[in-house]
Amino acid sequence: MNRSDSLRYGLAFPLALGCMFGGLAFHMGGNVWEAVVPLLAVLLLSGLAGRCWPMIVVCLAALWVMTSLLVEKGRELADGLTGRVLIIDARVLSSDLDGSGTQRLVLQVDNCQPLEPSLPSCASLQRVRVSHYPDNRYSDRDQVPADAPEQPRVGERWRLEVKLWPPWGMSNPGTFDYQGWLWREGIQATGKVVGTPVGSRLAPAGFSLRQSARNYLYRQPLDDQARRWLAALTLGDGDALSDDDWDLLNATGTTHLVVVSGLHVGLVAVLVLWLAKGMARLLSPGNWRMQMWPWWVAGVAVAGFVWMVGGAPPAMRALVMTLVAMWVAGGRHHPSPWQALALALGLVVLINPLSLWRPGLWLSFSAVFLLVLIWQGRRPPAGRMGPVKVLLRTQLLLSPLVSGLVLISFGRLAWVAPVANLFAVPVVSMLLVPLGMLGWSLSMLWPPIGLLIWQLDGVVIDVVVAGLAWLSTWETELYPDLSWRESLGMSLCAMALIMGIPGMAPRLRWGMVILIIASGLFHGSVGPRRGEFDLVIWDVGQGLMAEVRTARHRLLFDTGPRSYSGFVPATGILPPGGRFDAVVVSHADLDHSGGVDWIAAEYHVSQWFHPQSEWPERMPRSSSTTTCERGKAWHWDDVEFRFLWPPSGDVQQTLSSNDRSCVLEVTANGRRIIIPGDAGKRTERYWMRDTMDTDDSARLDVLVLGHHGSRTSTGVALVEALQPAFSVVSAGRFNTLGHPSAEVVRRLRHAGSCFFSTALDGQLHFMLRLGRPIRVGSHRRGSGVGGRCHGVESGL
Repeated sequence: MNRSDSLRYGLAFPLALGCMFGGLAFHMGGNVWEAVVPLLAVLLLSGLAGRCWPMIVVCLAALWVMTSLLVEKGRELADGLTGRVLIIDARVLSSDLDGSGTQRLVLQVDNCQPLEPSLPSCASLQRVRVSHYPDNRYSDRDQVPADAPEQPRVGERWRLEVKLWPPWGMSNPGTFDYQGWLWREGIQATGKVVGTPVGSRLAPAGFSLRQSARNYLYRQPLDDQARRWLAALTLGDGDALSDDDWDLLNATGTTHLVVVSGLHVGLVAVLVLWLAKGMARLLSPGNWRMQMWPWWVAGVAVAGFVWMVGGAPPAMRALVMTLVAMWVAGGRHHPSPWQALALALGLVVLINPLSLWRPGLWLSFSAVFLLVLIWQGRRPPAGRMGPVKVLLRTQLLLSPLVSGLVLISFGRLAWVAPVANLFAVPVVSMLLVPLGMLGWSLSMLWPPIGLLIWQLDGVVIDVVVAGLAWLSTWETELYPDLSWRESLGMSLCAMALIMGIPGMAPRLRWGMVILIIASGLFHGSVGPRRGEFDLVIWDVGQGLMAEVRTARHRLLFDTGPRSYSGFVPATGILPPGGRFDAVVVSHADLDHSGGVDWIAAEYHVSQWFHPQSEWPERMPRSSSTTTCERGKAWHWDDVEFRFLWPPSGDVQQTLSSNDRSCVLEVTANGRRIIIPGDAGKRTERYWMRDTMDTDDSARLDVLVLGHHGSRTSTGVALVEALQPAFSVVSAGRFNTLGHPSAEVVRRLRHAGSCFFSTALDGQLHFMLRLGRPIRVGSHRRGSGVGGRCHGVESGL
């Protein structure tokens, strides 16, 4: 390698380092920017003066990434436009229709104007996600009658009236982060289409190579499963797979099989290069081996393929590394695999800095990093069994890494994944993808033979799906407790790294592996002991779902809301298959009881509590169902649970549904919390007296505000009598009801209460420990972690 090549490839590491530094500086917030930007400017000037190219590349890359991310953040919807009607001209990027007929649209905004001229400008908006709730709802587009309102389709340009809100989502640790997903997808606002009819179409859909290829594939006489999997495997069209397909892949830890990666990109390069060299041999029989244009054709084809499938981080990484490999194979000087990997990482982040927040980027690059570590400088096993040994070694060493990263990112662990991958990876990599790509190549030259190849591929797909379905019957998915999920995931990654390092003594290697496993199993945070308890207020939007945990028991108070479309937040928060010792459903309103059916179906519940005569037809019919009545109490692990309301007997019938709400008090060793559901002020004066008759101090540690902080609850008498140290409201961000009431918030703050809201703070975790101050864990940064308090002086 000459000096110019050494300099060129030697800058790969500074490029990757600068991109990572720029992303980290942006993530750390505004106070860091004020120090980092001047520092980078000084270092850049110093590098330019001394012609220190590594320093120059680091500074330029960091500044580019930081600037790009700041510009992206600045495009988010202005607060003054929240909930206001806007007129947008936009192109439909994607369209999904759910079972209720609701259409979810991702739009590329070309022009945006507020309906009211006095409002701030919305010209900076580039991408939004909106829901369309049509009057005529159809779950299948084939059943839509000819006179039904026209629906936006992918590729079309439309003028729409929309109401938008800044990108926001429910925030619970260890669950799907909707707000994070919106950020990494570059979506700057969410909302809904308003106005009737839906809008006006400005232009039809233009030509799309990917859509044309998909349409061609779906016209072929193949069964539906073969079409779906071929679209996903060869076109990167993951949306073609059904929910059942994704559930099967998740349960067996094989989702990576349908992600366009190095295998797909490499096969495209090989096929196109083979065809181009064959053409070069016909055109220049004497010197076809010296022709360079076949390599350029293959490179352009690979770049076009990655562009067609969407350019996700794994595909972009594969593109860069494939182009480097082709450069080397073409007789050029070559970098090391580490330099190629660093170059790929730097270029992927430079092109799309938001990819730093995509789990796929870290899964892809970490897997390739380990592969290079495993085989760099090692000779693959020889003999007939050599390929089998290579496959076994690779999969056994990759499995802990991938499992650990999936556990950290998605909170699940498919213990059967190593077995599933040993079966599926060779079949997919050696048969499914090659046959699928060969089918596309032959379809361009000789369509009947291409169809025959695809039909053969369909048989292989049936075998793979049947094998994965059989493995999934082993109850393969585990959802470890959040307290030790991260430590176990890191331990699995560290174990894979230790096993992959070459040249380490076996005793040292296995000793470190055992130490890592032990530390991962016992490093989880310590839960409550006897006489202690935790209170978790889940972020479920406009609703309530709280959990009380003792040393050996769990109680769920309310099950969260159910939305108009049928979505139940509890399904994305609580992993299925668990148990609760008791579930209290405070009253019948859907923002409190929306998840009852799902909890009853997916969880083992020892005891249900609900008010008398509250929608008995919706409660699970079993001997474990009973009413919550004033004075009913029990003990778990030296912690007392007691209902303060409603009263027993026919008096409940004279109360409104809200005022019949179950009010629960939990006490232990001088610590006390109260969860009142939606009970109003007129009931507070009755159940508040019972709290004064106990031996404990009248002061309350944590009060969950009644009725989401509405002015109809949390009266002056309650606040003055109980003086809650902490007060929590469970409400949705930008809710139209004005919860929490500014009057209630001021009342609590003037009483010295530390106020929290799930709308701002996400999930809240109160740890009430014996002889120690109350600790408050918040999922969002800078909002009360460690017991610090902040005030909210108005409604959200």
